[in-house]
Amino acid sequence: RPRTGSENRYHCWCCRCNSTCPHLLLEVGPLCGCARLSAELQLKGIVTRLYCRQGYYLQIHGEGAIGGTKDEGSHLALFNLIPVGLRVVAIQGVKSGLYIAMNVSGFLYTSERFTPECRFKESVYQNYYVIYASTLYKQHESGRSWFLGLGKDGGPMKGNHVKKTKPCAHFLPKPIEGGGMT
Repeated sequence: RPRTGSENRYHCWCCRCNSTCPHLLLEVGPLCGCARLSAELQLKGIVTRLYCRQGYYLQIHGEGAIGGTKDEGSHLALFNLIPVGLRVVAIQGVKSGLYIAMNVSGFLYTSERFTPECRFKESVYQNYYVIYASTLYKQHESGRSWFLGLGKDGGPMKGNHVKKTKPCAHFLPKPIEGGGMT
């Protein structure tokens, strides 16, 4: 018999209600804050390095700290770019499994679980670099987006101090040859 739209749902295990919950993939993305999808239902991401125009590769250190490294071969600088919506991605460290997130104060942090703070709008800027804006937070008065950025020393910058026109916000994704999808 033909399938209706309501049958084309993905089911995930909800930690709150301890049961399976139907979620429309395109409405809430592949992961929700309270749920973990089984491995076969998770969207796959492209394994890549994110090179910042400041001269650093974005990385997640072993203890979960976010920063930059000049070492192009660092295994801590490998990320899964996971599509979670239209031009929206989650950035997950391959080695750590942690997601990069931005809190209400604009600070970058890592999260073991995918939450709404882990969602970044991915846009190609005029110079062909990519910028990543928080989908949740922006300036109250002006409406200006808060961006992922690395400072001149390779340290993470507060999202509300990063402007899309500055090199600190410009990233060049460098997909890993043979890394394919994870």
